[in-house]
Amino acid sequence: MDDTFKTIAEKAEGLYKEKGSKFIAYAYPIAGEEEAKELVQGLKKEFYDARHRCYAYRIGPKGESFRMNDDGEPSSTAGRPIYGQLLSFDVTNILVVVIRYFGGTKLGVSGLINAYQAATSDALQNAAIVEKTVDVTLTAQFGYPMLNEVMKVIKDEQPRVEQQSFDNSCTVRMSIRKSRAEVLEAKLASIDGLSLDIVGR
Repeated sequence: MDDTFKTIAEKAEGLYKEKGSKFIAYAYPIAGEEEAKELVQGLKKEFYDARHRCYAYRIGPKGESFRMNDDGEPSSTAGRPIYGQLLSFDVTNILVVVIRYFGGTKLGVSGLINAYQAATSDALQNAAIVEKTVDVTLTAQFGYPMLNEVMKVIKDEQPRVEQQSFDNSCTVRMSIRKSRAEVLEAKLASIDGLSLDIVGR
């Protein structure tokens, strides 16, 4: 299905050691770029004494938004290998930051690439990888007399109801996986006088 993607359930850690250098990888499930930036900033403060804090992230069901950062390592020896592992494991909505403590011996370009790959791979192997659905959010607004009709559609199509308020004017916010959104939308749209706001189509 093209309305599912894989990500990690919770934070995971990985470790790789080479010639005295220590590479500590932290993998986080994230929802957006702002969250990624905040996590990176937090780790920079926490590991202020580390030589490098390199990272890569992928966001979006197909990894549409991504970024790599070498943080002072030679170009493409850190961020790119981290990102490569995200592709290999086919995970998205994820940030991996690898903290490097320098051990005094230079590893060379291939050694660095291998180290950042290995640390990231270790973190992802330790992570619980889960499949999630790409969801569409629909917000329906309607008059109270239409309530029974709307609730029947919700009962039939089984979206997740996230918020609801019933008064003279009623609002129901619901989400449903993308592949099933069209049927729900059509049924709701056929109710006379109901207005529909859709996000994520």
